[in-house]
Amino acid sequence: MDTKNYEAFLAEIGSYLDKDQVYTDELRTLGWGTDAGFYRLIPKVVVRARDEEDVSRIVRACHKHKLPFTFRAAGTSLSGQSVSDSVLIVAGKHWEKYEISDDRNSIRLQPGIVGSQVNRVLKPYGRVFPPDPASIGSAMVGGIVCNNASGMNCGVHANSDRMLISARIILPDGTLVDTGNEASKASFRRTHSEMIRRIENLRDRVRADKKLAERIRYKYSIKNVTGLNLRPLIAYDDPFEIMAHCMVGSEGTLAFLSEVTMRTLYDYRFRASAMVYFHTMEESCRAVVAMKGMKATEKDIEMSAEDLVVKSAEMLDYLSLGSVNDPVFLQYKKDVDAGLVPGVQPGDYHNLTAILTETKAVTHEELLSKIDRVKQCLANFNLYQQPEFTDDPQIYGKYWAIRSGIFPSVGGTRPEGTTCLIEDVAFHLEDLPVATVKLQKLIADYGYSDACIYGHAFEGNYHFILNQSFHTEAEVKRYESMMRDVARLVVEEFDGSLKAEHGTGRNMAPFVKYEWGEAAYAAMKELKQIFDPENLLNRGVIFNDDPQCFIKNFKPLPVLDFRFDNIPDGGQFLTLAEGSRSSTKDMVEGVRRANKCIECGFCEVNCVSCGFTISSRMRIVVQREIRDLENRGADPERVARLRKLYEYYGDATCAADGLCATSCPMKINTGDLTHLIRQLNMMQNPTGYRVGKFAADHLGGLKSNLRLVLGAANLGHTLLGTSLMSGICSGAHRVGLPLWTSAMPRSFRQPKPGTHVGHGDLKVVYFPSCINQTMGVAKGSPVKNTVVEEMCSLINKAGYEVIFPRNMDRMCCGQIWESKGMMDIADRKSGELEESLWEASEHGRYPILCDQSPCLHRMRKVISRMKLYEPVEFIMTYLVDRLTFHKTDRRVAVHVTCSTKEMGLGSQLLELARLCSDNVVEPEGIGCCAFAGDRGFTYPESNRYALRKLRPQIEKMQVVTGYSNSRTCEIGLQSNSGIPYMSIAYLVNECTEAR
Repeated sequence: MDTKNYEAFLAEIGSYLDKDQVYTDELRTLGWGTDAGFYRLIPKVVVRARDEEDVSRIVRACHKHKLPFTFRAAGTSLSGQSVSDSVLIVAGKHWEKYEISDDRNSIRLQPGIVGSQVNRVLKPYGRVFPPDPASIGSAMVGGIVCNNASGMNCGVHANSDRMLISARIILPDGTLVDTGNEASKASFRRTHSEMIRRIENLRDRVRADKKLAERIRYKYSIKNVTGLNLRPLIAYDDPFEIMAHCMVGSEGTLAFLSEVTMRTLYDYRFRASAMVYFHTMEESCRAVVAMKGMKATEKDIEMSAEDLVVKSAEMLDYLSLGSVNDPVFLQYKKDVDAGLVPGVQPGDYHNLTAILTETKAVTHEELLSKIDRVKQCLANFNLYQQPEFTDDPQIYGKYWAIRSGIFPSVGGTRPEGTTCLIEDVAFHLEDLPVATVKLQKLIADYGYSDACIYGHAFEGNYHFILNQSFHTEAEVKRYESMMRDVARLVVEEFDGSLKAEHGTGRNMAPFVKYEWGEAAYAAMKELKQIFDPENLLNRGVIFNDDPQCFIKNFKPLPVLDFRFDNIPDGGQFLTLAEGSRSSTKDMVEGVRRANKCIECGFCEVNCVSCGFTISSRMRIVVQREIRDLENRGADPERVARLRKLYEYYGDATCAADGLCATSCPMKINTGDLTHLIRQLNMMQNPTGYRVGKFAADHLGGLKSNLRLVLGAANLGHTLLGTSLMSGICSGAHRVGLPLWTSAMPRSFRQPKPGTHVGHGDLKVVYFPSCINQTMGVAKGSPVKNTVVEEMCSLINKAGYEVIFPRNMDRMCCGQIWESKGMMDIADRKSGELEESLWEASEHGRYPILCDQSPCLHRMRKVISRMKLYEPVEFIMTYLVDRLTFHKTDRRVAVHVTCSTKEMGLGSQLLELARLCSDNVVEPEGIGCCAFAGDRGFTYPESNRYALRKLRPQIEKMQVVTGYSNSRTCEIGLQSNSGIPYMSIAYLVNECTEAR
């Protein structure tokens, strides 16, 4: 890139974009230069576009300064489509709007909404978003459509190309055209008449070439995303229809897709699945062919063609099954080794293949009929065991979760330091049995003993995963030769698709002409030139003049190796961890597990800082880079710069809430990595450690001082008023003090430790969290009682006596020290608390309640010999049956905290709230609030970003109160919603009376 052009570009976009939209630093360009694929290019500049005007201005500037640019949504692309060494334009988190049509048969979508979210908003209407890639829980609509991603239940008939109605497109010159709007099309015809003429001319020439037109039809009769989408040229007359549909599968090489209108499909109410096990892969393929030929007796309610009895059939070879510890496969291995499988020698379990089969119906009777027909079909094949279909979502959901997690799970089993690669090909169904076996043999002949084959057998579409080292020239040559032989097998022997649904990308760009032939390739090149005459969009993707491009720019996955020998007491760290409480051991094990990360990005949908600073995936990327450079002794200046930048972008703004692990197939908790880094930093900061130790040793006094501070702040609030007090405190925050907000409560002195409240034979030990021992209610609060007082009132109402543990003013669960990286202090405080609770509960005789969900979450990790409960679970377990509920008419909002989700109690919180009101809402798109203990006071910008969607929903739904089960989270929620948030105990106490 020309430095002057680059500088001029930055100056131009800097005049109208906010500075937090443009990144040029080493850390964020590295993070954004990584996607789920196996290539890496580090962009010179990353620009986050907020709306269509931003995109138009940015692409015009790129066009003006001759700078190549690439678009990116979620970064779950697998073939190198969303990386760039020039300008990377990100359109994700701020592009999430949607609008459902009145008849529910279509939906208008911005490119940044996640596919699974589309299905959530359609579910109440009995409709579904047609494409269903395995990454639908993380992939965004822009990437799904522009890669023509399909998936497990989405064949050619329901892919994005067939389901698209219209699109809003921004061309490389910055012009926007809406192909579903007559005024926009008329304007475009006037300003871009030559482009329209060229599209029509290309359309007519392609149609006139009968051989080419027929080849296009044949190639798209199966899944095919190799090259640009040529089907629109023979399928549509209107040039605007052609423009819109050519965007499908274009991989960002033609224009920017700012909005798309898609058809929705009927969401079958009744469905059943079975995992069917075959002794050989070839026989499983023959069974798939047979099932594909089964026709239903009734017409499909969506299509004029006859409905297929089987809706989908996914193949998993033995390595795929092994990677996810499939229990039937494990039993099969035992049976084979015990000689219990006729015709199979001990140790020869490598041919077992499973087909995950699904059938759907409009009625339950129809479903049962279809299941019987599928079983009759399968009876003609040699199976390991009889198929058992289930219509229980809890059971078949696990089957499909196994299938969705194959890629990251297999990637997680790779040898450390190797790269995980995935390819996908498609064959015509009649070729499937022979082609599949040949493909498996070809890969095995190249020595890829851990490579697995799996995928959409019903559509003749397979993925194969390779764990590949590129450390030597011989390894690179092996991969190159294997891929060229795969191309020959797919193209020359079976005329299939080299890319079925993952997009051409950089890895298949050299083979586009080879698959399609000269005439079709020429048409693709002309289409590219019509849209992008300067060849600035996503260079190297689909069209690449370098025949070796597919073996260049591989993404390194170095070992995340932490060294302790240069840190004071660091050599003792792992020994300390192994001998400490489970929280520390979990942290160390969590960091070790992070080495399994293949950077797929599935975690980002639950990462609260994604789109604000950097994401959980990017934290691993950057730490790998730092550790690799440091351990090799390379480029210490770069290491220093990355470390400095990481302090804020990586560490300070990480909520460490663990939710990233809930959507990671390998259950990698990046919070463990954050805690380890904080502990290592603390080892090098003896002053900070001494402060933490002093606080732990004098916790009672610290709480007393905090009450004085809260009292003074409340007095200032009363005397100065909210506006003046907020202004003063905002100024103080800018110079480093924690931020005060109007949601901050006044002080509270808890009941005397060791006392009892109420009377009765039923008893509960109540340990109020440190925060609730010191904080009362906020000025202007609609309630008068503190959390502790309200909880005691509710418990006594149900007939329980409350016991407060002795010395509780000096007790703490240790969470605050864990969050600071002082794990040894955290574990010491947990130990002290455990002994106090053990005594108060009479050695575990009574249940123990903590009123703060995050505190209880940690307590459960480190204390196992007593029954520990947070408010929701305690109320549902012990109090509900002793109370009579009277529902309020008030509309109430509920926030499920991260710890509640991790403990699996989210549904209980909602259930409890619905016992109190028929008008309970859980605001959409609100995950972790990012208050993260005390970090909401020191980094309130994270809290504001996390809750940016909250206030508009609260105001629209006219909610007046919100409820949760974490005081600090409630402070942040109240600050950013404009309504009081309080403990769920208040709502339950308000709506109940003793039985």
